[in-house]
Amino acid sequence: MLRIKKLVWLVLLSLLFAGCAVRSPYQEASDPLEPVNRIVYEFNDGLDRFVLKPVAKGYQEYVPSPARTGVRNFFNNINEPITIVNNVLQGKPGQAAGDTMRFGFNTIFGVLGLFDVATGWGLELHKEDFGQTFGVWGFGEGWYLMLPLLGPSVVRDAAGLPIEYQMDLIARNTSDVTRYSAYTLLFISKRADLLSASDVLDSGSVDSYLQVREAYRQKRWYDIHDGNPPDEDFSDKELFGD
Repeated sequence: MLRIKKLVWLVLLSLLFAGCAVRSPYQEASDPLEPVNRIVYEFNDGLDRFVLKPVAKGYQEYVPSPARTGVRNFFNNINEPITIVNNVLQGKPGQAAGDTMRFGFNTIFGVLGLFDVATGWGLELHKEDFGQTFGVWGFGEGWYLMLPLLGPSVVRDAAGLPIEYQMDLIARNTSDVTRYSAYTLLFISKRADLLSASDVLDSGSVDSYLQVREAYRQKRWYDIHDGNPPDEDFSDKELFGD
């Protein structure tokens, strides 16, 4: 199993580096795996409609808001080390220092992050990952991917997932039962936060697969540029790199 994971990661890295070396004149997404992606999308959508969405609605309805906020804060805090490392790799020492203090304050004074005391002290939440770092370094997004359970991605973002897993404090420091329980709670919490967005998607008349694909690509474009992208079509340089 470990060999398979390493092989998949090597394939993703090879595609990532190949993508950086090729210029693309196209402005639409690079989606050569669309037939397979659509099958995975239908699987994810069915699982969401019949399992995740009903559970998320129950979670939102029966779990008190302070408890849901505590869950969200805890997982935000547990992922701070990944953000801190990527701040450094992206050349943001000031933000790295601020996020390090945020992690320390929320862990100590916020009871392992259940309470977000740092935001009230002027230390705002940032989220950085290796996909964003690769984008800052100039790697293009490469092929669009629809991952089982995880949802939309691109080669650049997927190549960062194994690194983030190795840095995940839950993955590296808990038993199987605790780890899977924590990830289940994380999935439910995130899905509950997206209930209103999914209702808008369900009410649309256009191809939902294309909607999700383009929404994901645009969001990642904004993430890479910290919410302030250049005044140009994001897809001009994002397919395979600058």
